[in-house]
Amino acid sequence: MCIAAPVMASDAASATGNRWLDDKGAAYLGAAIGAGLVIMGGAAGIGRIGSSATESMARQPEASGSINGAALILAAMIEGATLFAVVVCLLGVLK
Repeated sequence: MCIAAPVMASDAASATGNRWLDDKGAAYLGAAIGAGLVIMGGAAGIGRIGSSATESMARQPEASGSINGAALILAAMIEGATLFAVVVCLLGVLK
């Protein structure tokens, strides 16, 4: 009965117009979930780059300068793609 209670209550809520997940609410929810997933993916990618760069610098200390530069460029590219995806999520709401 606990599972059926929200379903039974939805008819009364839609009749009065107190629905929290209308078209605009669904757009906000989708944008929030999309932006959150994008941020988590970007953070995981940058963390993996940092981990691999640190490990490779520990193996070959003489190449640490070039490894550090390459890791910085790759992290900036991931950050740019992440920012672009977040902007796309927000534009979906603000159109």
